[in-house]
Amino acid sequence: MPLTFELDPRIGPALRDGVLDLWADVSNAGGAVGFVPPVTSDDIRPEWAKHLAAMDDGRTRLLVGYDEAGAVAATAFIANNTHRLMRHWVWLYTVMVHPAHQGKGYGQDLMAATEAAVRGFEGIEAIRLTCRGGTGVDRFYASCGYKEVGRVPGAIRVAPGDDRDDIVMLLELH
Repeated sequence: MPLTFELDPRIGPALRDGVLDLWADVSNAGGAVGFVPPVTSDDIRPEWAKHLAAMDDGRTRLLVGYDEAGAVAATAFIANNTHRLMRHWVWLYTVMVHPAHQGKGYGQDLMAATEAAVRGFEGIEAIRLTCRGGTGVDRFYASCGYKEVGRVPGAIRVAPGDDRDDIVMLLELH
């Protein structure tokens, strides 16, 4: 059954807990979403608070995918670029699909829903994201139409002796 997507959902305890649990589960399954396992929802809470502050300020928007039971199954945070010369594109952060839903096409669905949402934003011509090398996720984003436009070798230190490339990818919307 496909996910149901909602842009800018009402933030309440159920959504908060759903996003925190998703983030912890994705991180603990090896997902490259800003943490290295093992992590708990409490470890992630400060980063959630930063995202909330950015949403409150209107700098960031949240797209949530709900499964058939109404549980948070996927997210993407869409951040406006605040630099006055770069306001024609947005950043995409913390793109996640719950590990229990891997292989169902939900990642492709999330990326398509994100693209559709951003196409509705006035004046936005592209979506930019970064991803951690060595995970294969860059091939996934390429399958969604994103092109690699930059790479910084060894920029992400996952652990001592485990440095990964920071890969910059772009989806042009025009």
